[in-house]
Amino acid sequence: MIAKNVKEVQGIQVKETSFKGQRREVKGVTVRWLSKAGRDAEGQPEYGLRHFTVEPGGVIPAHDHFYLQTMFIESGEFECYAYDPETGEPVESRVCRQGDWVYTSAREPHGMRNMSATEPGTFLCCICNVYSDEDTL
Repeated sequence: MIAKNVKEVQGIQVKETSFKGQRREVKGVTVRWLSKAGRDAEGQPEYGLRHFTVEPGGVIPAHDHFYLQTMFIESGEFECYAYDPETGEPVESRVCRQGDWVYTSAREPHGMRNMSATEPGTFLCCICNVYSDEDTL
């Protein structure tokens, strides 16, 4: 067993992400890996729980990835976006606050921004690959 406080885990500044082969700048975002396990064919974690801090006005631009993810808004107010996978244009947005959650499937383009000009926002993000439709405990 490992038991720690989130503040005991080193934060890593996220500087960029990619979408449709293009690198995009991430602004004001720090991630702390709380746990991760397994490796996929590319050496990335099969499972992970991450804690994100997004500074006032911080932005995670349109991006996609091979894994499923669920984000649970812990604090702050975020505008969360879904993008058209072909054009990269926004097709939906929703304001999410403390207690809200957002799910994205594999390769579903998405992004978000902290709507506050003065307060950071935080969220937990669970990532994983699921290979079976069967329910398991």
